[in-house]
Amino acid sequence: MTEQCFQLVAGVSSDNPAVIESLLRQLVQGEITKTADGFHIQASLSGASARDLNRRLLSALRRVQQLTRLRAEWTSAGVTHRFFDYVPKGTRPATGR
Repeated sequence: MTEQCFQLVAGVSSDNPAVIESLLRQLVQGEITKTADGFHIQASLSGASARDLNRRLLSALRRVQQLTRLRAEWTSAGVTHRFFDYVPKGTRPATGR
């Protein structure tokens, strides 16, 4: 399977955001902004599928801090895939933001 470039817009929340911050900055090269309960992310990542990228990111974060939540939108080829943690929440045509 070929790799695709995905645009990620996500919210990461955790009971202890300081624990995951350094790992998050290693995993995602992009704009990472602190929020009240975690981080807002805007970045580009390459992978086989949105599901695979989402699973890899959340699994890595949960290895460090079990109580981590990920609400993510992965966009590629005009389609946005939405996830809450590991669960896909649907797809839709990408909007020009």
